[in-house]
Amino acid sequence: MRIKFWGVRGSIPCPGPQTVKYGGNTACIELRFDDIDRLIIIDAGSGIRELGNYMMANDLPKGSIETDLYLSHTHWDHIMGFPFFVPLYLPTTKIRVHGPVTHEVDDTLETIVGGQMTYRYFPVRHVELAANIAYDHLKEDRFDLGDGITLTTKYLNHPILCLGYRFEYKGKVFCTSYDTEPYTNIFCTDPSDPSYDEGMDVEGEVVAKEQNQVMEQFLEGADFVVYDAQYTQAEYEDSKVGWGHSSMEYVVETAKRCRIKKMALFHHEPLRTDKQMDDLAKDYCCSGEDGGPEIFFAREGMEIIL
Repeated sequence: MRIKFWGVRGSIPCPGPQTVKYGGNTACIELRFDDIDRLIIIDAGSGIRELGNYMMANDLPKGSIETDLYLSHTHWDHIMGFPFFVPLYLPTTKIRVHGPVTHEVDDTLETIVGGQMTYRYFPVRHVELAANIAYDHLKEDRFDLGDGITLTTKYLNHPILCLGYRFEYKGKVFCTSYDTEPYTNIFCTDPSDPSYDEGMDVEGEVVAKEQNQVMEQFLEGADFVVYDAQYTQAEYEDSKVGWGHSSMEYVVETAKRCRIKKMALFHHEPLRTDKQMDDLAKDYCCSGEDGGPEIFFAREGMEIIL
């Protein structure tokens, strides 16, 4: 497996002189299986535009483009690059779009992703795209993708239905776990509050602990994990609880507990400059030479081979 980052930011693209090193595009990851000539794309943030340009120059000359796009969820920063993915405009392209939707009856994956492409917002309508596009709604499950590739999906803790992906191939494991935050007790925990219920408080703590354990089982022993780490713990506790993103401190400890070999901190805060990222790297990143996980901030253009 060969993994390459085309977009690493969260929330909104942030190009400019202060984000050159780590990149300013939103989430897009390329997953290649070179020996079987398979390509999987994870998320269609603004980074997918450059990936599409690369594919036009390098894949198209070898034959028609066929790929699978797995969306973690349908928030705009993860689908906004879709209309600018040039292979969609070729009649020879075949693309299967997979992802979760919260209300399948009211909003299908096609209407959500394709809804960006109406004359109100964009000069080309979704129905005018030349490519052969199929849509597939996903839930928690395990899938045989053929050619020896298996995929396990896991619901994450985000304000909208969101999936993590665990790809396994020839004994190697690659996982994505963003946008998500630790599960916490959603019930009142203050005994002095009139709404406090001791039974609900206890049950809430048990459920949160169980769900965090299930999440760690999903990641256990992975060779490489891309994990949401948008905030520091201080930032998270100050005003970001419930936003669906994790702290760097929590993610680093998760990597150690789950015996993960490599961990890329991902979904960077758009206000974070390269200088600030470099300073944070001194506190949170490590080489893995001590036997623990290798931890680093994801950068656009970075490639990892498993």
